[in-house]
Amino acid sequence: MKPTTASRRDCLRWLGASGAAALACAPLHLRATPLERVRERGALTVGLYHDMPPFHVGGQGIDVELARALAESLGVRLSLLPFHADDNMNDDLRNMVWRGHYLGYGPADVLLHVPVDRPLMEGNPQVSVFAPYYRDRVVMARQLERVPRLETLSQLGADKVAVPGQSLAGWLLIGADGGAYRNQLITQWKDGAETARALLRGEVAVAAGLASEMESVLRGDPRFAIAPMPSPRAPRDGWAVGMAVKRDATELAQALQRAVNEIAASGRLRQIFEHGNLAWQAA
Repeated sequence: MKPTTASRRDCLRWLGASGAAALACAPLHLRATPLERVRERGALTVGLYHDMPPFHVGGQGIDVELARALAESLGVRLSLLPFHADDNMNDDLRNMVWRGHYLGYGPADVLLHVPVDRPLMEGNPQVSVFAPYYRDRVVMARQLERVPRLETLSQLGADKVAVPGQSLAGWLLIGADGGAYRNQLITQWKDGAETARALLRGEVAVAAGLASEMESVLRGDPRFAIAPMPSPRAPRDGWAVGMAVKRDATELAQALQRAVNEIAASGRLRQIFEHGNLAWQAA
């Protein structure tokens, strides 16, 4: 039996009720599931971070291409919702996934580049995190002629190191070995892609940042080596990134998970990463 729209008199009589009565009183657009609303709207709104090379810079990047593939899989158009990261991931999930930003935009249907991290998920019960599609880690890149080996940070000698100061790599190096390397660090860079380009220009012998940032600039150049940061505090296995939707968007999450599986199986996900000069492997 098709659901019927309740009359105003019925809704007043059912005020405070729940279940089928409350559902009958709700507007049609509120009764639809998140996946149904995406299809009715004809667009998938995807939240993604501003200025995150090689995933998104100026409307281009790996996450943009992935978002386009997800929308195509659902048979709808893509609507991008770029935003600047807040102070922490909890704020980003609140602003872009389950509530919306206080400036009046959002939430998106899905947010990309969310760490698939159990404590994060347990601390944010309003969201569902799923579909890991990349594993990132903290690394150091070096010019082989100047720094042939870097098995410990002490092998840096007196060489200057380019590292974004406001980053995990920066935090690890600033505090490493009791601050022994602080005077060697050049920290004005906004991201690891900038530090990799400084290394490429010969301004420094070593650069630090995320593997995705380093590889997007240096991958394939035999003059340089990229390896995990030799620090016991650096997470050796890195972390997987996936996507997040509202907790009740079960059908949408399932549809997006199927899409990621299909994109990976077809080889398209590997091609998307190759366009960003990254080697893709299952997270």
